[in-house]
Amino acid sequence: MLKMTKTKPGKVSIIGAGPGDPGLITLKAVEALRLADVVIYDNLVNEELLKYAPANARFIYAGKQGGDHTLSQDSINALLAGEALEGHTVARLKGGDPFIFGRGGEEAEVLAANNIPFEVIPGVTSAIAVPAYAGIPLTHRGLTSTVAFITGHEDPTKEKSDIDWQALCGIGTLVFLMGVKNLAQITDALISRGKSPDTPAALIRRGTTPHQQSLTGTLGGIVEMARINQFKPPAILVVGEVVGLRETLGWFDGKPLFGMGVVITRPERQVDDLARLLAAEGANPIAFPTIAIEPPAAWSDLDAALETLDTFDWLIFTSANGVQFFFDRLKQKGRDVRDLKGRKICCIGPATAKQVEDRGVRVDLVPQDYIAEGILKSFAAMDLTGAKILIPRAEKARDILPEGLAKMGAGVVVAATYRTVNSGRKKEELASRIEAGEVQMLTFTSSSTVTNFVEIMGPDYKLPPDVKIACIGPVTAATAKKAGFSVDIEQDEYTMEGLVASLVRHQLKLEGKER
Repeated sequence: MLKMTKTKPGKVSIIGAGPGDPGLITLKAVEALRLADVVIYDNLVNEELLKYAPANARFIYAGKQGGDHTLSQDSINALLAGEALEGHTVARLKGGDPFIFGRGGEEAEVLAANNIPFEVIPGVTSAIAVPAYAGIPLTHRGLTSTVAFITGHEDPTKEKSDIDWQALCGIGTLVFLMGVKNLAQITDALISRGKSPDTPAALIRRGTTPHQQSLTGTLGGIVEMARINQFKPPAILVVGEVVGLRETLGWFDGKPLFGMGVVITRPERQVDDLARLLAAEGANPIAFPTIAIEPPAAWSDLDAALETLDTFDWLIFTSANGVQFFFDRLKQKGRDVRDLKGRKICCIGPATAKQVEDRGVRVDLVPQDYIAEGILKSFAAMDLTGAKILIPRAEKARDILPEGLAKMGAGVVVAATYRTVNSGRKKEELASRIEAGEVQMLTFTSSSTVTNFVEIMGPDYKLPPDVKIACIGPVTAATAKKAGFSVDIEQDEYTMEGLVASLVRHQLKLEGKER
């Protein structure tokens, strides 16, 4: 029994993190992570899940891989109990489900022996999720109604086995977790006990992620296939007639951008929206923000405009950042959306318009073309003589919009509402991934993402010719070309959705599968 140093121990949540796709984490797991003081996580846990924990939480890596243990199981057990007895709320994050070959039961026993409160939050086990993402249903009417999960760690040739190999041969679908290391012994054990060598079999590694790889063959031939393809763990082995359905039901690795490493250069807090769109098409989003968004050097211009807000006829927002900083400053000055009564609102595109409408303010105008030139085109049909227009925008921006409106007779006030600065990321972070062949596409969503990319990587850095470049809109593309880049993809719709759609069309065209 460990000694308690606080009058009341903390609570431990033993959490199943799922098989790799961060979207498969459960709501209850996220809730537990948000309350954690300490997060102890394993090798197979997608580190993107760590963002759900508080920023001030302590993160302890306790991964095990191929016999290389950062911490032994006994050390992990002691660590869990020790942290809880210090009064900390602990999230024990384990890949898959903690009670399916996850040794979660052993950890729970130690906690129970020390009278430490704990809960177990089940996770989506790789035994089910990985075959599903490979298009293999584990049961199927007419094929089988029985399935078994077996550890692949146990050597079938040892003198006394905990596995009834004879009984397994009578079960329709067999799923071996971590079965690559002992693959030859597993297949021999099944065949020698009567399982047909012609039984369909599949190996799936890094399942549910954009790096998923699958091999399908027969029980008798899968070992040689794995050797030829240098198939390495982590992987699972599925044996049974249901494997034959993969050819018809494979859905995940058939997505148009499957496995494509796509770099996102947007500000860190804006990465997620584009990442979700890319992941939905099978891509592997790689966050490398080249810019950060900060308040302006001085609020004087915007504060002066807010004092005379009732004198403006129009407010024109040219970015979602402008909307956020404008309304935040409005609130800081003790005012709210009621001060916009009587003002008409123009937004450069639907994403910016949504930011305004989410604050309960109706948008009067969104141009057909989501660029400054599109706004000017929309206003060209109006009589702006004597009209007063406020443009809350970045400190540094093109002057084509205020100059164009002024030529139409409007009085234009430009107020610095935010500024774009270099993110401070290091060249080595991305260069190493490019050199490793992980990057196939680089995306730029604004001119500032281009200029700061060049600043970070250096003016002499050359992208490999097989890394393509996609730009959102003609202005960004022009900046990229001026910087010496060859722009491969420009889209008609200047939105994140339009950018991803252009990537999909580009890839399908390369593969001769144009929609």
